[in-house]
Amino acid sequence: MLFKRKTSSIMTEGVIWKQLVFFAIPLLIGNLFQQLYNTVDSIVVGNFVSTQALAAVGSTGPIINTLVGFFMGLATGASVVISQYYGARDYKNLRLAVHTTLVMTFVLSIVFTFAGIAIVPAMLRFMKTPDDVFSESVQYLRIYFAGVSGLMIYNVGSGILRAIGDSRRPLYFLCFSSLVNIVLDLLFVLQFNMGIAGVAYATIIAQFASAALILIVLSNKSEPYGIVWREIRASKSILKVIFRVGLPAGLQQAVTSFSNVFVQSYINVFGSSCMAGWTSYSKIDQFVMLPMQSLSLASTTFVGQNLGAHQLDRAKKGMRTSLYIAIGTTLGLAVLLNIFASQLLQLFNQDPDVLHYGIIFVRFMSPFYVLCCWNQIFSGALRGAGDSTGPMLIMLSSFVVFRQIYLFVASILFDSIYVTALAYPIGWMLCSLLVYIRYRRGKWEKNYSLIVDGGDSREPDEAKNA
Repeated sequence: MLFKRKTSSIMTEGVIWKQLVFFAIPLLIGNLFQQLYNTVDSIVVGNFVSTQALAAVGSTGPIINTLVGFFMGLATGASVVISQYYGARDYKNLRLAVHTTLVMTFVLSIVFTFAGIAIVPAMLRFMKTPDDVFSESVQYLRIYFAGVSGLMIYNVGSGILRAIGDSRRPLYFLCFSSLVNIVLDLLFVLQFNMGIAGVAYATIIAQFASAALILIVLSNKSEPYGIVWREIRASKSILKVIFRVGLPAGLQQAVTSFSNVFVQSYINVFGSSCMAGWTSYSKIDQFVMLPMQSLSLASTTFVGQNLGAHQLDRAKKGMRTSLYIAIGTTLGLAVLLNIFASQLLQLFNQDPDVLHYGIIFVRFMSPFYVLCCWNQIFSGALRGAGDSTGPMLIMLSSFVVFRQIYLFVASILFDSIYVTALAYPIGWMLCSLLVYIRYRRGKWEKNYSLIVDGGDSREPDEAKNA
């Protein structure tokens, strides 16, 4: 087949569980290494700088994710467009979609760099960041946003490769950049005594390294997704579709992350030790979530390609298989997390107060992780079908509106970290229920968005006979 290489993968034929697992494993390993960026930062500053530095690194997450999350939602829209063109073997529009996605990325990189640097102090004050953490948080975030374009280019480039079934090369590049980050963290902090600024510089240098590798791969003109730099331009029609599919996901991620700024403010009132304990727990929490998130991405690509090929039944089977695998792996990880909670938390900080809060969060939250499998897998499948608005509205209702109402009322009635932490599992439960209901209603089955057909919503048999 023209342009077909072993680095890409057609998911419209073959054993479903094998395709999902073999596609998701590189994603999982890649996501593990991506989490190492901020996790290694936290370990280094928590052990070699101070508890306040650990709290500062951890409290920056909601601010970073507010801007970056919006962009990642748009990248999801681009990935859906590209996966459907690839599933339909429409290589001309595939390459045009890649060019359009990169133009969008370069423009937004400039916007987000300046916007991120500008909003840092105001956002930290809004989060009620304690005085002993404030200055280091400002320093870390300004350096991070100065180099955020590397993160954006890498993530959109890896999304392009995943959309055509190549989850291996993004993994290789991420492994390399993560090792660069670790080496530079230790060098800048231990050798040059740069403190929290050192881990920030290490992060952005590593991100630019991975972005450069991605651009080199995408510059291979012999591939259907290859960039021809002298011809690079944005297609208005394709950009419109990317925004139609990706904007709801982007708004959902941005608003959800912004709502976590409010959540962080409720955590911050318990002091820097609680903030550091929450940071330690959050880093571990992110690793436990990775298998289901990787399977969600696999489900999006699987559903996108199979709907592009008019194989609705196979798309649905792939979604169910993803869910079963996600539930099994999440339950196993939750058990292991409870067994080794103390040892894992001590990687970040040995302060007794920090460990106390960290163990509270682990023991209290981990039994609820399995609830996230439903909202992650079903949302990924619906996005693969072009339905981004439904998951967006559901997640905003559950993770933003409901959670903020709950926290506001709880903070008035109770002065308890347990009650505050409960906002997360209740939100997960509500979101999973609503996403499952939307999926079961089946509207997406009868009118799924086939981008490659200009919105053709015919049933598979009708499309084949047309």
